[in-house]
Amino acid sequence: MTAPNAYLNTVDPAIPLDIVPVGGRIGAEVRDLKLSADLPVEQLRAVRAALVRHKVLFFRGQHHLDDDAQEAFGRAFGEPFEHPTVPSRGNFLFELDSHHGARANNWHTDITFVPAYPFASVLRAVTIPPAGGDTVWANTVAAYNDLPEALRRLADGLRAIHTNDYDYAAARPNATEEQKAAFRAVFASTVYETEHPVVRVHPESGERTLLLGGFVKRFVGLPAQDSRVIYDRLQSYVTRLENTVRWRWAEGDVAIWDNRATQHYAIDDYGDQHRVVRRVTLRGDVPIGIDGRESRLLRPEPTPQLEAAE
Repeated sequence: MTAPNAYLNTVDPAIPLDIVPVGGRIGAEVRDLKLSADLPVEQLRAVRAALVRHKVLFFRGQHHLDDDAQEAFGRAFGEPFEHPTVPSRGNFLFELDSHHGARANNWHTDITFVPAYPFASVLRAVTIPPAGGDTVWANTVAAYNDLPEALRRLADGLRAIHTNDYDYAAARPNATEEQKAAFRAVFASTVYETEHPVVRVHPESGERTLLLGGFVKRFVGLPAQDSRVIYDRLQSYVTRLENTVRWRWAEGDVAIWDNRATQHYAIDDYGDQHRVVRRVTLRGDVPIGIDGRESRLLRPEPTPQLEAAE
């Protein structure tokens, strides 16, 4: 098993990045780096290596980025991923505006209801309230490593059904009924269900990571009540404070997180104040469990065209 703080080891000094850890088990700030599509390949590789190691990276003062520049950087860092149901702001830029009910105040890994869900997201702070509106990330590798041996063996053998047809009232408790209905009409305009391993093998680090989050509907072979009890117990290891990092946003900040090894939660504690962030999401691969089995799409029924799109 990987030691909990092993990822804090100093990055190869030949890598041209100034990296300062933020949390004990997750998160680091990268200083004095101006994000752009023109970064040398060596620096892009260094950022990716740091991302795999630290799970989430923070970049202060990226005021030079506008929508086009953010998307261009995303294209340099990976392949942009179009959300399967929610329209983007333009091209691949996805906006979360609190005045339109966009408050994702629940623990989740992005878009796990499709097989090849995103590997990373690049999130830029556009409008930030004077107080509140922080985001918290959790290290799902550390969570897996924390499991007692009996729970780890249980998780190793489980597979879960993830769907975008979930309890919107529970997931968005502070939204109005009209906002919930409007969001559901778009978000679940096509209902997806995907079967994932609960423990996936990270394709770059080889680490084992818990694949859970708010899109989980139930575990394969278990009734809903038993699934909820087991889910709550496993999820409690993800959200332990030791495994999290909290970021206080300032306008112009950028966060990049490894969506294969994290969950996140946008804290809805800022009332009527305005909060706008914009995200470029990057295409991932199909997870593989420790038994070598891939995730699989259950709904809608896969077709050659859909499988290619995923």
